[in-house]
Amino acid sequence: MTLLAAILLAQAAASAPSDPPAPMPVGEDMTSRIETKDAKLFWGFFEGCDPDMVADLLHPDYRMVHDLVGLPHDSAADIIEQSREQCARRAPGGDAEGYRNRRLLVPGSRTIKQLGTWGALEEAHHTFHEWRGEEDGWVQTGGGRYLHIWQWMPGEGRFRLLESLSLDHGAAPQYPPAGAG
Repeated sequence: MTLLAAILLAQAAASAPSDPPAPMPVGEDMTSRIETKDAKLFWGFFEGCDPDMVADLLHPDYRMVHDLVGLPHDSAADIIEQSREQCARRAPGGDAEGYRNRRLLVPGSRTIKQLGTWGALEEAHHTFHEWRGEEDGWVQTGGGRYLHIWQWMPGEGRFRLLESLSLDHGAAPQYPPAGAG
């Protein structure tokens, strides 16, 4: 009887329905999750130079549209591979050894809006900086605006970045601003 009971329990467990898909978070929960992913995403591609750390944030069908260069990435695999190559160039012995850059979110510029029950739209401004050595430190080299479409993946219980629109890129603004004093 013990063997028969074990077989019946195993069959029942195998035929039991799996957990239902997770509903998309909304409100502050959605905003918090996306803010955390955004910070990790840009850290991995810029200052941290660790594309493998952020690969799972990207939807496999990810694509990026950039105002200055068009469609630089048409898949998650493409942007991850290009980033690996750039990071290798920064490593000891690479032709850009020691190069460091960072991206900073402009405080107060971000908005995150729910898109139905399937995703969210994130929009913000950011600035770009390069390390110029101990004497000059971090120097702002430009800035831009971005829109990210985050798709909710119910089976995974998380958001993945589906599409990026990167625009309004320009030179770094004068600092201090003209007339400041």
